[in-house]
Amino acid sequence: MPSLPTPAPIRLLADDLISQIAAGEVVERPASVVKELVENSLDAGALRIDVRLEAGGIKRVVVSDNGRGIPRAELALALARHATSKIASLDDLEAVESLGFRGEALASIASVADVMITSRTAEDASGWSIDSAGALEPAAAVTGTRIEVADLFHKTPARRKFLRSEATELAHCITQVERIAAAHPQVAFSVVHQGRTLLALTAQSPRERALELLPEEFSSAQREVEAQAPGIRLHGWVGHPTASRTRPDAQYFFVNGRYVRDRVLAHAVRAAYADVLHGGSQPMYCLHLTLDPRRVDVNVHPTKIEVRFRDSSAVHQFVLHAVQAALAESAQPVAPTANETAVRPPALWGATTQQRPLGVEQSIAEYLAVLADRAALAPTSVAATAQDSDMPLGIALAQLAGIYVLAQNEHGLVVVDMHAAHERIVYEKLKHQLDARTIPQQRLLIPQVFSASPLDIATAQEESALLNQLGVDLAAVSPTQLALRAVPALLAQADGAALARDLLRDVREFGATRVLTEHRNELLATLACHGAVRANRRLTLEEMNALLREMEATERADQCNHGRPTWTQLTVADLDRLFLRGR
Repeated sequence: MPSLPTPAPIRLLADDLISQIAAGEVVERPASVVKELVENSLDAGALRIDVRLEAGGIKRVVVSDNGRGIPRAELALALARHATSKIASLDDLEAVESLGFRGEALASIASVADVMITSRTAEDASGWSIDSAGALEPAAAVTGTRIEVADLFHKTPARRKFLRSEATELAHCITQVERIAAAHPQVAFSVVHQGRTLLALTAQSPRERALELLPEEFSSAQREVEAQAPGIRLHGWVGHPTASRTRPDAQYFFVNGRYVRDRVLAHAVRAAYADVLHGGSQPMYCLHLTLDPRRVDVNVHPTKIEVRFRDSSAVHQFVLHAVQAALAESAQPVAPTANETAVRPPALWGATTQQRPLGVEQSIAEYLAVLADRAALAPTSVAATAQDSDMPLGIALAQLAGIYVLAQNEHGLVVVDMHAAHERIVYEKLKHQLDARTIPQQRLLIPQVFSASPLDIATAQEESALLNQLGVDLAAVSPTQLALRAVPALLAQADGAALARDLLRDVREFGATRVLTEHRNELLATLACHGAVRANRRLTLEEMNALLREMEATERADQCNHGRPTWTQLTVADLDRLFLRGR
């Protein structure tokens, strides 16, 4: 048996070693230094912050601001461990509102790099500087603070080996400044790397700052979020589902002005996009959550990038419903500008008409027919009514390839995928009916009998109550057959056997106890797909116009349940470019 090593005696660690251990938690790379210093500048009331970098910040990071400055008598304490002006008691810690408050950042940085602080307050006749060794000297300075950090990790060479390339470290630094800048649009920021300006932001409105920092496609495809409840508010902007990305690199979420990566918040936003975003696509957003500091703990992670909510379930639901409401909100069309891209799915144009929703007891054919009667639009009326603001999707002109509806609106040509569009309409109606627990059934005059596996028959018998709640009545008529006796009224024209088989499959896959909670949307999407008008079905002009009006009155009508766009706009300018007119 190997001998155990002789235990070392318990002893106090040296202050330098304590600071270096703390630095391991706070200072991961040059971007960590940039974050801590910029946040200190904001806490000091700065309205302009300049960041200068060399070698991606590895060789040098300099952050200058026009904030309040540090009095001469407090400069030495600025480099001391656990020294801060931002908290003085446990009550302060539990309701912290400043960005930096742990009292470790500067001391930790100074333990692994050379630090020089130069600062001046408005009351001082001149500035003062102090270095890592504690040498205090007078210095020429304007009001504010300048902190220089040189040769990061030269005091701990082993950690320097873990840094990436200069370009990678520089990218992390810029990302860090952009995140902070998005939360503080009233502050001007600049980032200069080896004499070259890489980022220059003037003081802006919150929306202007968000549009400047997020990708270009966000500017023409975003929706404002504004929701408030006692003690909590969410405001900001979310990108249209058709302007999504493959990576989550255009997502900003702030809690009380602090950029965070929080699973509760990220899941809430993702859930809001659940039935409008395709596959693994990632939405773009810039959202600000403001709540009582006592309802959130920002001290759960050394870098303060994670938070813990006192009531995470309530916060999740608040964010989820606020983003859902924004995505479903109606919007009036905006005339395209000359520099817009040629073909793009525009923002949702929604319920501008005041028509009463149709009775859900009607079949799809009856439903389209009644809408057509309401539309009552002759082909000759197109030119006169295409400018009607109550009809943002315009007036139907024709059907193409049995799939697309072509319409004219005030901007030009609208192209609609009729199956995808109708699928969304049926899906939203089913959601409202299920929420109200009133999915009307359409009894079949002659039950539809179809062959079924023993597993399907067992599922139908065991889950008959659930199926009836969904508007479906299934009964076993033999050991190998099921009879479909009723379907949801909205799906009266669907292939009953295929609908029943898919529904039974979903119930088995998701589990009866979870199918109407966690997997409700997937289940209703299956039903809606069966109820939508199929490709190659010929529609009359009246039916096409009825479909357009229903799209305008339906939430989230820009995408089908699988996240595909339902329509797009070709402006007259787009068509002119295609045909080289004016050249």
